[in-house]
Amino acid sequence: MVGAGLFTAAIVPLVRRLGLRWGLIDQPDPRKQHNEPMVRLGGIGIVLGFCLALFITWQLGGFGSLPASRDQLIWSTLLGGVAFFAVGLSDDLFQLPPLPRLALQIAVATVVWSQGVKIGSITLPFDSNLSLTLPDWLSLFVTVIWLVGITNAINWLDGLDGLAAGVSGIAAVGLLSVSFSLHQTGAGLLAAALAGACLGFLRDNFNPARIFMGDGGSYFLGFSLAAISLVGPAKELTTVSLLLPLLILSLPLADMSAVIMGRVSSGRSPFYPDRRHLHHRLLRAGFSHRRTVVLIYAFTQWFAAIALVAANAELRFLWLALATGVLIWVVVRSHRSQGDEPLDQGE
Repeated sequence: MVGAGLFTAAIVPLVRRLGLRWGLIDQPDPRKQHNEPMVRLGGIGIVLGFCLALFITWQLGGFGSLPASRDQLIWSTLLGGVAFFAVGLSDDLFQLPPLPRLALQIAVATVVWSQGVKIGSITLPFDSNLSLTLPDWLSLFVTVIWLVGITNAINWLDGLDGLAAGVSGIAAVGLLSVSFSLHQTGAGLLAAALAGACLGFLRDNFNPARIFMGDGGSYFLGFSLAAISLVGPAKELTTVSLLLPLLILSLPLADMSAVIMGRVSSGRSPFYPDRRHLHHRLLRAGFSHRRTVVLIYAFTQWFAAIALVAANAELRFLWLALATGVLIWVVVRSHRSQGDEPLDQGE
């Protein structure tokens, strides 16, 4: 985790300088929060920091003697993440239309499924020894929905400085803890590298941001979180193992679902850009940029703590959930009593 953070923190300023030199910037518009042109290629630093940390871990024998099947899942997850990053980077550079972008995501998710990153069976809750193998068509359908859905949930959350990186980092730490508690070492190391990359990126992305991750970065984070949960906690669909990543990622998934339903009910395309997201609603309610981000961080941590309680049934995670709940109450109470001036900086 530390290595990924240091690598990312060192690479991102270089990417920013190159982006400014080459004019690869995101212009402000009425739908966005930032008022100045910003480099939108920070995802390059996230991906490179993540990959370098994993490479060094692998060279040092950190993955141990994983069986060939588990080793393949690690490489499939890494290559799938790079492919999703390439799709997002293409959108950042060339403004791809929504449907071709979605088609590319589905194609990459299908290839990743064929390489073993999949939901392949359901273990019935009333008998842990009874497992139902999914037919290939159903396994493919469920896996693609999972991978593409979470990827776009993180992408749509990327609307304020530091929001997507912070939420993804918290979710990655949650998956790290759950993976090691379930003895999924490979998934745990992937989650640790992802958490470190998010933390390193926040150095230049937290409000006021100096660089944005772009669709390339958010696609990479979303896919990586989804894939790590498949090669770890949700490898088999059980009542508990599926609940854990769903709890950890419930906030971005709920936000995406609410936005889609709102757009469809208004007779618009699900891809129509608007300001229906949770962070937009909090800003309109008078929360400042930073307080909005911190509040969403706290909710994400609260859900992650509940997931850890479910996975470990240990008292310290229950105390973490309670402490996070108190933090949420304090932030909301402080806003109501003191008021808050919204800021207009951000992505």
